[in-house]
Amino acid sequence: MPLARADLELLLRSRRLDRTLTTALPALDPRDDAAVAPSGIATLDARLGGGFPRGHVSELVGARSSGRTSLLLQTIAAATARSELVGCVDALDMLDVASADAAGVDSSRLLWVRGHVVTNPGLCGDLNQRALEQAIRAFTLILQAGNFGLVVLDLAEAPVQAVRRLPFTTWMRVQRMVEGSQTACLLVGNEPMARSSAGLTLKLTRTGIGDWGLGIRFGECLFDGLTIEAHVARARAREREEASMTFSTLAADCA
Repeated sequence: MPLARADLELLLRSRRLDRTLTTALPALDPRDDAAVAPSGIATLDARLGGGFPRGHVSELVGARSSGRTSLLLQTIAAATARSELVGCVDALDMLDVASADAAGVDSSRLLWVRGHVVTNPGLCGDLNQRALEQAIRAFTLILQAGNFGLVVLDLAEAPVQAVRRLPFTTWMRVQRMVEGSQTACLLVGNEPMARSSAGLTLKLTRTGIGDWGLGIRFGECLFDGLTIEAHVARARAREREEASMTFSTLAADCA
């Protein structure tokens, strides 16, 4: 039996499917940019094992006003500050350029692909499906091009049913494309979609800490920032399978 298992593992590795094995992964060095893509938030990166793992599909999920976009922009800014190229497929064309600039994103190192998913398609519901398919096609083309340190597919605010109708094989193909590369692949949405075996899901919610007990803080500015709770889940843990932490965002005009 041990010999049969060894033969199976060898076969899986030869076909680059060894990431499906249940054996423990080696520990990541949080200082190794070749293994992880730091978000730029030290307390969060410490919980993530250094950042989002490269060569894998991870998720950033949360409801509207959960701090999801703020964290995404911070992660993109951190990548461009490391002189990495970033590809962002913005399915609903919702990226705010002023907010990206305020977060420190170097636009000269950002490939921004603008989509056109229809939030209220009425009787033409198939418009969303075609738009999502086009967004995913652009996403896979960027992954295939290589040389990107971070590639993002932002499906936040896309109709939930349209996202759920995407075949699961879509995410399997994405994982095969990114596996073994130096690219950190990040899916952004309202709810979990898919992650690779060594990827992670980072779910954001506003905590009860804040001026109104809703995680919203006010200071000298009208809006000072959000207090966010992040819940980290992994299919296979390097240190722990699940962990939670709290961190704060800061409004750009108050920086």
